[in-house]
Amino acid sequence: MRLLHIWHGWFLPFFLFCAALVFSNGIHWIVFHILKRKQGNRPHRLGLGLHEHLGKPARAIFVVTCLFLVQPWLPVSESFHHNVREILAITMVISLGWFAAGMVYVIQNIFLRRFDLNAADNVRARRIHTQFQLFRRVILMFIFLITAGLALYTFHDQRLWQAGTGLLASAGLATLVLATAAKSTASNFLAGMQIALTEPIRIDDVVVVQGEWGRIEEITSAYVVVKIWDLRRLVVPLSYFIDNSFQNWTRSSSDLLGTAFLYLDYSVPVEPLRKQLQQIVTGSKQWDRNVCALQVTDLREHTMEIRCLVSSSNSSDNFDLRCIVREQMMAFVRDNYPKAFPRMRFLAQPEKIEEERRNLPAA
Repeated sequence: MRLLHIWHGWFLPFFLFCAALVFSNGIHWIVFHILKRKQGNRPHRLGLGLHEHLGKPARAIFVVTCLFLVQPWLPVSESFHHNVREILAITMVISLGWFAAGMVYVIQNIFLRRFDLNAADNVRARRIHTQFQLFRRVILMFIFLITAGLALYTFHDQRLWQAGTGLLASAGLATLVLATAAKSTASNFLAGMQIALTEPIRIDDVVVVQGEWGRIEEITSAYVVVKIWDLRRLVVPLSYFIDNSFQNWTRSSSDLLGTAFLYLDYSVPVEPLRKQLQQIVTGSKQWDRNVCALQVTDLREHTMEIRCLVSSSNSSDNFDLRCIVREQMMAFVRDNYPKAFPRMRFLAQPEKIEEERRNLPAA
């Protein structure tokens, strides 16, 4: 009879608990199913990552809310009710912080959809993507600190309340202490903020760092990942781009001028080479129809230096165009002026040769 009495006492809370789980998960499924369908029908009006970034924290919020409603029906003592309420309050605070962090990613996705990195002229897009990545990490850090402080406030303990107040009020002091204890980490963090504001580099910028040509693939709060042309990754501290010089080929625009040098004999005529260069770049899809010039830029002891100057809309096309110009210009010279390749001249003077021969000692 006693077991039956206990079972009757727990039946209603158990039933309400199960109903709360089913109801919260049902509401969660309906809401995100509708959002997913709307996103599929109108992809340009809703942001990306709703289910990915908000699905799990929203489910946790729904479940904890329903459990709050069920908690008063538990047949337990008041102290146990108090402990359950504190656990649920902490869980709710953490879930809300989780949801706020997810909202940061969703807002980023909604805003960045207007800025396509694959566009031909993507300078503004690269600037916005870089700034959002760096500021997102700062916002997430503040969300973490606020969530931790509010979680401590949920306890009805004066010491923990003081700890929560201290955590929220001493964030600036803690930053100074950490800066002293971890100088390199703090310098990289400050360098990241400076990079976000002054923009010496951006996502997808073409750079030459430590003699390596590559693109900026990722900018974190501590380092930058440069994707080298041969698919290697060069990991460079953020402070490097503040303290050292480097080449940025796409600082103001993605347009680029490139050169291909030819070293030929003085006897080759320049004008046919100029016409041939124009013909080569006109038939190439890598040329942006802006700059095409051929000039003699230097005269050396045995050859003259001929510079072929061409332009492209981006660095990859310009590299390919320069290779095409070298190959086809050398083929043109080989087929039409085979004697124009660099060679050593030797001029023999018969009188001097005869005089040296008479001065040789007799055998």
